[in-house]
Amino acid sequence: MGCFSFIKVMMILFNMLIFLCGAALLAVGIWVSVDGPSFMKIFGPMSSTAMQFVNVGYFLIAAGAVLFALGFLGCYGAQTESKCALMTFFFILLLIFIAEVAAAVVALVYTTLAENFLTVVVVPNIKKEYGSQKDFTQVWNSTMEGLKCCGFTNYTDFEGSPYVMGSGTFPPYCCYDSVNRSLVEPCNSVNAHNMSVQGCFKQLLRDIRTNAVTVGGVAAGIGGLELAAMIVSMYLYCNLE
Repeated sequence: MGCFSFIKVMMILFNMLIFLCGAALLAVGIWVSVDGPSFMKIFGPMSSTAMQFVNVGYFLIAAGAVLFALGFLGCYGAQTESKCALMTFFFILLLIFIAEVAAAVVALVYTTLAENFLTVVVVPNIKKEYGSQKDFTQVWNSTMEGLKCCGFTNYTDFEGSPYVMGSGTFPPYCCYDSVNRSLVEPCNSVNAHNMSVQGCFKQLLRDIRTNAVTVGGVAAGIGGLELAAMIVSMYLYCNLE
């Protein structure tokens, strides 16, 4: 019983921390979604636009809601010794863990397939909306500026877009000279072709691979915590009368 009580207390404390983190993420997500500009003023410019903050806000709200619910179920299940709450906690964590493993396998094994699929989906949107939809254009500008990339695959993604049709040039980020760290003007098709700026998908993959140890370590740490939480919740479940 001494071991059971210790694990029960640790389960409560751990999930209380998860609960508080979820509440904090929810609060920040709502703040960013409702008032992104004031968030940027306080934390300084992060080379992001208001639209990106709205998207990040929705992501934080979703992540916060999941953590909030998990933390509550874990605390409630351990404190009241509710088998139903503990089993629900276990299955939600199991589903999240399986989804993470599946996403990792798809990302590692089917990178080319994912790129081809996303190309079919993303490139037509770029050709249709870049230069006409303000929010869409701002998100892509910020992404290209931050990653030093051009389009999804390359500058040809913008051919026929409202921006190119109206200005006769490509986005300036497609003419980035990595040697001189400057933008070549005008960014016409000749200069864009000569600069050969990499697409954002490949650039993102390269950045991830460059930091593979860090990314892998964080992923392993999160997976380890999830496994530990599932084992503890199942231990408590099996030892309840």
